Amino acid sequence: MSLVSFGQGIYAIDSGYVRDGLAAIYLIVQNGRAAFVETGCNRSMVRVMAALQQLGISPDAVDFVIPTHVHLDHAGGASAMMRQFPNAQLVVHPRGARHMADPSKLVAGTIGVYGAEETTRLYGEILPIDAHRIIEAQDGFSVSLAGRQLLCLDVPGHAKHHIAIVDELSGGIFTGDTFGLSYAELTGPDRPFVFPTTTPVQLDPPALHASMDRLLAYRPPAVYLTHFGRLTEVAYCGEALHRQIDAFVQMTLQIASTGEQRQKELREVLAGFALAEVRAVGCELPEAQVLALLANDIDLNTQGLCVWAEGQVAVS
Repeated sequence: MSLVSFGQGIYAIDSGYVRDGLAAIYLIVQNGRAAFVETGCNRSMVRVMAALQQLGISPDAVDFVIPTHVHLDHAGGASAMMRQFPNAQLVVHPRGARHMADPSKLVAGTIGVYGAEETTRLYGEILPIDAHRIIEAQDGFSVSLAGRQLLCLDVPGHAKHHIAIVDELSGGIFTGDTFGLSYAELTGPDRPFVFPTTTPVQLDPPALHASMDRLLAYRPPAVYLTHFGRLTEVAYCGEALHRQIDAFVQMTLQIASTGEQRQKELREVLAGFALAEVRAVGCELPEAQVLALLANDIDLNTQGLCVWAEGQVAVS
């Protein structure tokens, strides 16, 4: 299931990043022209090129490559895409543009989170992109895909270099990590499971709340999550995510310890909270499988919340 059609020229390609069902690349097609939202990683190109071939779209017909932000699970395949698509322009948040032209600091930051060996295994070699092919998408900037307007919104909170893309034809919004994550394996019989993503190092809970409210104000019929897929229960998911972010903050601030001990305690609390949220939507997957599916997200959320909490102490 590497290519899924949602209608109105919107497709999801499973990037194959880490495992199937974890990270999506979205393809928007209009009158024979194409744009990608998110890029997966270098290894994703095999699936990307297969999808284009399946749809009868030439690489020369790709006009835009749009990572929602420059974390490498979203932008790690950007340089590979730009090499394959000679007519494409890279559309990225102004704060992320310099990291696409010179990815050295971006790679160094990723190594700080994952380690050098794991970074190389996950992403391969990240090459610079010609700055002349990079468009800095200020808030409200729009690109035209064969007359189809794709509106870029500045949505900080998860990261300061994050944009969301409003597809004005369908009304759907490609939310990156601003609208959390939702894995198919954890979906209940009537409701999806959603969970905020608070990856280090730029988490800002008040800004994340504000960005979510901005997206919800568009009343989109669907949001397209990078992790993973389309959600149509938008209002319900928004309420759940707001509540969960507040709970994250409260749980973090209630832990008096610092450093590694704080991370250990918070990780345990978040794991228990995540399991309760999964059960609340009616998912009956065994506990061990639930925690295995969410292990990396819980680790990253823990790190991001701890970095945020340390920043609160520093400015108090």
